[in-house]
Amino acid sequence: MGQPLIELRQLTKRFGSASGGILAVDRLTFSVEPGEVLGFLGPNGAGKSTTMKMVAGFLAPTSGTALVGGHDVVDEPLAVKQTIGYLPEGAPAYPDMTAESFLEFIGQVRGLKGDAKRKAIDLAVTRTNIQGVMRQPIDTLSKGFKRRVGLAQAIMHEPSVLIMDEPTDGLDPNQKHEVRNLIKEMAAKGAAGGKAIVLSTHILEEVEAVCTRAIIIAGGRIVADGTPDELMGRSRLHNSVVLSLAPSSASPQSIFETLGALAGVAGVEGDRTAPPAGNGAPIRCTIMAKGGKPIATSVSQCVRAKGWQIETMRVEHGRLEDVFRDLTVNGRKEARP
Repeated sequence: MGQPLIELRQLTKRFGSASGGILAVDRLTFSVEPGEVLGFLGPNGAGKSTTMKMVAGFLAPTSGTALVGGHDVVDEPLAVKQTIGYLPEGAPAYPDMTAESFLEFIGQVRGLKGDAKRKAIDLAVTRTNIQGVMRQPIDTLSKGFKRRVGLAQAIMHEPSVLIMDEPTDGLDPNQKHEVRNLIKEMAAKGAAGGKAIVLSTHILEEVEAVCTRAIIIAGGRIVADGTPDELMGRSRLHNSVVLSLAPSSASPQSIFETLGALAGVAGVEGDRTAPPAGNGAPIRCTIMAKGGKPIATSVSQCVRAKGWQIETMRVEHGRLEDVFRDLTVNGRKEARP
C-alpha cells in the first residue's frame, strides 16, 4: 500500500461546552490509501458530514489530527484545499450564475488560467454530461443537474483526494449509473496516479456498486470497517439458501424439519402452516446458515435424495442493509475503544 492520502488520528468534534455540549465525532482514526473508494456510512446524526467538513477544512476539529496529502488541515489549510475536490451536501452554488459562469469562477479560484482553464472546464462538463444546461441560471436547474454542476466543480482541477457527500442525490437511474461509472473510472486512474475517493451515501447499493471499502459510524464512532463483501458476510443471511420446491405430497412442516436437521443449518424460515404442496402451490423457505458457513451443497444433496424437485435455489450473500441496521442500532456498544 502507498502513503495514505487521508489520515485521521483521534479526530474529535464537540459542539458547545466541553461538559454539556454535543459530541458529534468521537476519536475517529482511519486512513485512505491511493486508489481506494471509501463508502462512509451512518444514520442521520452519526457524524458523517461533520467528519467530511473537518477533513475538507471547512470545520475545525476540537482535538485530534487530520492529514490530507500529508498536510495538516489546521496548520496547512490552503494546501489541503488545493489537494481536495469537495462536493458538500446540497452542492451549494451561486443561484444567479449560469452553470458556465460558475465553473469559470471556480476555475479562477483554483488558479486555472487560459487554455488550461478552458480544457479543465470542458473535461469536467463532458464527464458530468451537463453540456445542455451551461447557459441556464443554476437556480432554474433541477436538483439532479444542480448536483452534477456541483460534481463538475469538484473534479475540475483533477484533485488527488475527492470527498463527496451524497453524490447521486436527486439523480435519475441513468444519471446515477453515469456518475458511478465516473467514480470507478477516477478510482482506477487513482490507483496509478494517487487519487483517493470518499463518498457518504444513504444508498447502500451504491456502496456495493463502486466502493472498495466501507466504514460505518454510529454515535460519532466506528462500528465497522471492511470491504463490502466482508461487511455483507456479517449479515445473518450470509450463505443462507433461498429455496422453492415444486408441488409434492410432502408437507411444509416435514420439509422444514428435514432441512432444519442438516449439519450447519441454524434454522428454516417460511410458512410452516401452508397446506401440502400437492395442492399445486410451491413450498418456499430460507435455510439459515450457522455461523455464515456454506450449506448449499448439503441442502441440494438432501433435496435430491428426498426426490423433491427444485424450482429455484439461490445462495444469499448477505444484505448490507441488515448489517447497517444491526450495527447502528447497537453502535455504541460495538464501537471500537
